[in-house]
Amino acid sequence: MTTPSNETASADEITEEYRVSGMTCGHCVASVTEEISELESVTGVEVALNAGEVSVVTVRSSAAVDAESIRAAVTEAGYELVTP
Repeated sequence: MTTPSNETASADEITEEYRVSGMTCGHCVASVTEEISELESVTGVEVALNAGEVSVVTVRSSAAVDAESIRAAVTEAGYELVTP
């Protein structure tokens, strides 16, 4: 399941992918999307849900977002950022 944001990517945006474990449903996707979207500079979040496995979260931003901020947002949502 992919949840697109309301905005389209521009040439100036930064795109990063993160791996998140523990998500199993649309509510999980919504929680992670909401927490990451609240971070400064984030312009969009898309989640490729792989229920019960590791899901891929794509974050678009207008400026670099610290990976620890992403980790904190994912943890706040109740899930775990997986280190590659």
